[in-house]
Amino acid sequence: MSNMRKRFNKMTISLIVLFAGLTAPGQNKFADGSVKNAQGAVWTDPGDIESRNLFYGPGGKEHQPAGTNFTFVDEDMNGTNPKYNVKDQDGVKWKIKLGAEAQPETAASRLLWAVGYFANEDYFLPDLHVTDLPAKVHRGENLIGADGEMQNVRLKRHIKGEEKVGTWSWKDAPFAKTREWNGLRVMMALINNWDVKDENNSVYQEGPDRIYMVSDLGASFGTTGYNPRQETSKGNLNGYDDSHFITKKTKEYVDFGVPSRPALFIVFNPAEFIPRMNLRWIGKQIPRDDARWMGQLLARLSQEQIRDAFRAAGYTPEQTEGFRIVVQRRIAELAAL
Repeated sequence: MSNMRKRFNKMTISLIVLFAGLTAPGQNKFADGSVKNAQGAVWTDPGDIESRNLFYGPGGKEHQPAGTNFTFVDEDMNGTNPKYNVKDQDGVKWKIKLGAEAQPETAASRLLWAVGYFANEDYFLPDLHVTDLPAKVHRGENLIGADGEMQNVRLKRHIKGEEKVGTWSWKDAPFAKTREWNGLRVMMALINNWDVKDENNSVYQEGPDRIYMVSDLGASFGTTGYNPRQETSKGNLNGYDDSHFITKKTKEYVDFGVPSRPALFIVFNPAEFIPRMNLRWIGKQIPRDDARWMGQLLARLSQEQIRDAFRAAGYTPEQTEGFRIVVQRRIAELAAL
């Protein structure tokens, strides 16, 4: 190893140690101050898991897009991937997401819903057309054809009567420290969702009821930590298969590898590195009984149901089988705790 490389490694290690000392639990904020103390649900008994249709997911066949032609409404600038609000021929509102998150999010939403967690009604279309697009969009222009064609699209259905009223914090959620809360932490590790920032958690009002969900699952099925190279960190079968799942077991607790430290070169971007380091606790010190409970629920899924989750997301048969193998291997590890 060259002297320059040695000096670089020493400097990097020093920076990591320094930032690790600076990482302390942050202040958790809510978009709606009433959310923190509100009653609501994050999980419901899924009942007959074996009969759940993971190809169509929480929206079912009846809520799938009626066609492939949509009308542009406006652009959504939240998050990192291009998103547009559109309407279909029946006037139903949808949110389009393009880019690396479209496929993994579609599959992830189905696995969470399968075991009782609330999830958006996501569908994947390999090709669609959008009319009335503006002359220029802020993001994703290179992903749109001259005639408004878009490929590899996640569509999230807008539920009539549902209103987003805020976000929720992992630390201060009304259901924190419960079995269901721990089970959700396990699910984030199962699918390698490393982007577990509070802003990716939503609270929805549906009539008199409030429901809590992880509403952005796009950073799943790739690496265990943040990497700006999206083709590596999201929907990457090799990265998912090679990553560490359970990293430590005691008689009482289990540690998971997700979320992990960001990619090493992110240490030179403290504004990104430090908050990401502060998320690692979400995968640590999870009661063994709660992790096993989640594994037992997941173990009721058949191989075909798990395949359906990835088929629905537009993965090839080879990719679908590869993801299925890794997911079922992880489920077996949980159930055996």
